[in-house]
Amino acid sequence: MLDYIARRLLVMIPTLLIISVLVFVIIQLPPGDYLETLVAELQSQGEAVSQERIAFYREEYGLGEPMWKQFAVWFWGLLQGNMGYSFEYEMPVSDVVGDRVFLTILVSFSTILFVYLVSFPIGVYSAVRQYSLGDYTLTFVGFIGLATPNFLLALILMYFANQWFGVSIGGLVDAELRDAPFGWEKFVNVLGHLWVPVIVIGTAGTAGMIRRLRANLLDELHKQYVTTAKAKGVPPGKLLAKYPLRMALNPFIADIGNLLPEIISGSAIVSVVLSLETTGPMLLGALQSQDMYLAGSFLMALALLTVVGNLLSDLALAALDPRIRLGAESAR
Repeated sequence: MLDYIARRLLVMIPTLLIISVLVFVIIQLPPGDYLETLVAELQSQGEAVSQERIAFYREEYGLGEPMWKQFAVWFWGLLQGNMGYSFEYEMPVSDVVGDRVFLTILVSFSTILFVYLVSFPIGVYSAVRQYSLGDYTLTFVGFIGLATPNFLLALILMYFANQWFGVSIGGLVDAELRDAPFGWEKFVNVLGHLWVPVIVIGTAGTAGMIRRLRANLLDELHKQYVTTAKAKGVPPGKLLAKYPLRMALNPFIADIGNLLPEIISGSAIVSVVLSLETTGPMLLGALQSQDMYLAGSFLMALALLTVVGNLLSDLALAALDPRIRLGAESAR
């Protein structure tokens, strides 16, 4: 096991290096850079352009240097824990993502918890009570959830909240607390707004997980070992929890690799529609304005979480399913 983990950690090094090159090249592919975009935007608004500011940025961050040299400066800074400087926000990247990361983690973790708490009991019930009225009803609701885009559901909720109750459900905090330091009052206010994005983002995930769990569990329930266990008199509840359900969970354990980056990135489109103060809209804006240090450092953080999540999911699968072996054990 330790040899396997060591090999995977060594493989991560060239993997992240290749990803960093691709990320930097893709961000640089559009013509121009952030400064040219800024100049064009200011000129279109009839505002004067400070040449001193432009010259300072070009000299300080080497924007006039060849791409390989800009990449070397950026990547060396990442290795030292320096995520760079955001041109758009005019502050270090680490300061820009401060509260946004916490709010994104809070929204994403609550959504994941909501999805698992709702989908697992329903999925198990639908599989065990196949073709019952409850199964048909929950299946229909699941299809509706899969067919409804998250951003459309967000727009519908915003419309009815405004029409029926005269309130706006956009954002994660009231306007008067938006710029206030994060404290207990602001935290309670965030919790009051949290249910809307959790329901909107979690609807499709819940419906999809119900369908997957139902299909996986039905496949296991029709296998020979279940029939044998029933013939031996194993109680239904014990049989379900010990064997079929455990085997049906493998795909969900494998999804851990995707959960870690999702916790940080959030749902960008829904966040834009609901005006959430999370990292999704920030990343989208950084890509549009070619704020390369903010966008690049954030994408690299997501890449790191992805490779770490894949390692954790493989280890969890080996612990859950005795049929899976890692490293030298697989050769025995």
